[in-house]
Amino acid sequence: AAGIRDAQESRGLGDVYKRQKQGRRNRRKKNKRNEENNRFLNSLNLRIYGYIRNMFIQTQETPNPNSLKFLPGKRVSNDGPYEFLNVNQTEIPLLKNILSINGVTGIFLSEDFLSINKIQDEKWENIKHIVISHLNEFYDEGNEFIINKKSELDDSNDYGEIENKIIKILETKIRPAVARDGGDITFKEFKDGKVTVMLKGSCSGCPSSTLTLKQGVQNLLCHYIPEVKEVLAV
Repeated sequence: AAGIRDAQESRGLGDVYKRQKQGRRNRRKKNKRNEENNRFLNSLNLRIYGYIRNMFIQTQETPNPNSLKFLPGKRVSNDGPYEFLNVNQTEIPLLKNILSINGVTGIFLSEDFLSINKIQDEKWENIKHIVISHLNEFYDEGNEFIINKKSELDDSNDYGEIENKIIKILETKIRPAVARDGGDITFKEFKDGKVTVMLKGSCSGCPSSTLTLKQGVQNLLCHYIPEVKEVLAV
């Protein structure tokens, strides 16, 4: 009888040991699955974060098929509009990097957007994501402006009454509309009834810019200022 009890106790202890061993094995498997799940979730969160960051940089098509408007959701220039047509015109690393992208011919920067111009043969999918990556990296580093300086306003031009009227109409009625399409227009000269303006950004090289200039800008200036007879672009 004692031998039977000893055998039963031995089997009971063996069963307990087996259950304990199996329990430890199950816990290790569970911990391993948890670690794998955590790694997956961390990886997923990083991808989602990267996707959300890219969402902040919006792009907008312009009337010029070779110009694309980028809206980073932050200030771009704190010193008025600028245009750069090659890497030698700027010392700003971000702009040098963008101008070095194959096919890019120019950058126009305004208060809250920048427009990138390209050659006709290059596709936007080869350029757009590289530009967005450069912009994300630039703003992620804590930069608040691409151009952050206040220049002295040049008031040396002694414009007459007509020139001032032309400039006021350009500033209040025309430039805001042109900026929505990623471009800019500035006064250059008024002589013999002809207004000369400078087109920048998306307006530069745009197939429809001539039509816009004649039907939009010229008609508007002629309507408000009878002395204006024609508008030309340089």
